[in-house]
Amino acid sequence: MKKVFKIIIALIATITVLTACNRDEMAKDNRDAIVKHEESSQPEKKEVEQQKNDKPKEQVQNNSQESVNHEKWTSLPEYNKIFEQLGNEDYTFQMVTDNRGERILHILDKGGRKQYKSIFIKNTNRLKIIKINGGGMIFNEILS
Repeated sequence: MKKVFKIIIALIATITVLTACNRDEMAKDNRDAIVKHEESSQPEKKEVEQQKNDKPKEQVQNNSQESVNHEKWTSLPEYNKIFEQLGNEDYTFQMVTDNRGERILHILDKGGRKQYKSIFIKNTNRLKIIKINGGGMIFNEILS
């Protein structure tokens, strides 16, 4: 009879320990998910504030810096494929998000209007290019 009680107590203790460990892992996963969500939402807030404060004077300064900044984008692995898909029109890039998992760029026309959105998933090298104004997905492949 004493053996049965010892086994039951050991079983209850084991279940309690495993449950406690599982809760710690779930809490950590939840914190990681919250941090990732906050990281991805902060650039969107900055973009909205930036659009509210846009002035023609800033556009003139941006035009003079476009050629300098354009060189910065050529080092991105998705750059050549984006231009292959969109053609040789004069587009500018606007960084939306660049974190460990993905890089999101808006591709603007000469007038500063968003025409395309590119999403580059870093761990799989998947590139998605989306036409913003009704065109939908125009490219969705893994880059080699």
